[in-house]
Amino acid sequence: MKRPISLIEKGLLGVAIGDVPRLLPGLSLAALLAWAGERLSEAIGVSLLGFARSPVSPVIVAIALGMVLRNAVRLPALFEPGLDFSVRKVLRLGIILLGIRLSVFDVFRLGAVGVPIVVTCIAGAILLTGFLARRLALPERLGTLIAVGTSICGVSAIVAAAPAIEAEDEEVCYSIAVITLFGLAATLLYPYLAYHVFRHNAVMAGLFLGTSIHETAQVAGAGMIYADAFAAPLGLDVATVAKLVRNVFMAAAIPLLAFLHARRTSSPGTRRGPGAARLFPLFILGFIALAVFRSAGEAGIGAGGAAFGVWGPEAWAGLKGLFQDLAAFLLVVALAAVGLKTRFATFKGLGLKPFLAGLGAAAAVGAVSFLAISLLGRWIAY
Repeated sequence: MKRPISLIEKGLLGVAIGDVPRLLPGLSLAALLAWAGERLSEAIGVSLLGFARSPVSPVIVAIALGMVLRNAVRLPALFEPGLDFSVRKVLRLGIILLGIRLSVFDVFRLGAVGVPIVVTCIAGAILLTGFLARRLALPERLGTLIAVGTSICGVSAIVAAAPAIEAEDEEVCYSIAVITLFGLAATLLYPYLAYHVFRHNAVMAGLFLGTSIHETAQVAGAGMIYADAFAAPLGLDVATVAKLVRNVFMAAAIPLLAFLHARRTSSPGTRRGPGAARLFPLFILGFIALAVFRSAGEAGIGAGGAAFGVWGPEAWAGLKGLFQDLAAFLLVVALAAVGLKTRFATFKGLGLKPFLAGLGAAAAVGAVSFLAISLLGRWIAY
């Protein structure tokens, strides 16, 4: 009879100490590809394209490296336990740590007019993308991932939503590829479009960039292009704040997606609905808890004191940066493992439909953003 494993023998991720050697090969390979993805992302976006911060996500680079390796060589079976651990456990820990990026105080910086514009853009993008995905007969979960990635915050929203709706690894890879492709195109095109469409109004242009481009890094890149090309740093400031407000709504969108998915997949013959564990998985509660932690700390700093009476402004900024960097790396590790578990053959049945959905989604969010800003943006005093 085996001796029960005590809680002391398990770490934060619920892994027995004796299992660590079995997990190390796959986990180390995923971490190596994550490191390579970050370096290549910086080389492409900063050294090659000239951005101060790369608009090319390390996630998509790491996934691509993993998929190429998986399909080029036959990986020994000893890598599989660590890869499975990365996809399941490391991904969820990374999502939890993502919560430190969100502060409810970002919402107040846009005021009573700016926030409805952001909400309108999110809701419009989700509804239009969902409609387009149904018309193209995409798998429901793939359509949901493309919709949430387009409407809220790109890759971060996709990786947070995927476990909540029990998405397949291939669906995650495809949706991230779609979001990255059209987000990068928007990064390069939208700054010039915004300048001419909004008649040199930096506030409205910044709102457009912050509400229509997918990734936070892509928004920052587009804002910098606008600021440098048209000597309007205010456009970058407004774009950044608008994007942060979009990010805040991920704390509400992911539990809602989990609820809707659980309700759809619950057995129709059962009297009771899906349990709380399905509606609010532990990683979602952890994500929200860290967002609350961030907001409470910001309140202390904003009052002229220290976060929780312990961390001054510099120490608090350092702590947030540490959490954010760790979250980013863990997510790249997890998605590198997804790439290492994905075969090209699995995409054959999907064809070009997801890319058509991504193109339609990008166009939809841009159109909704333009209409909302044209109607309400003039009343924003930033």
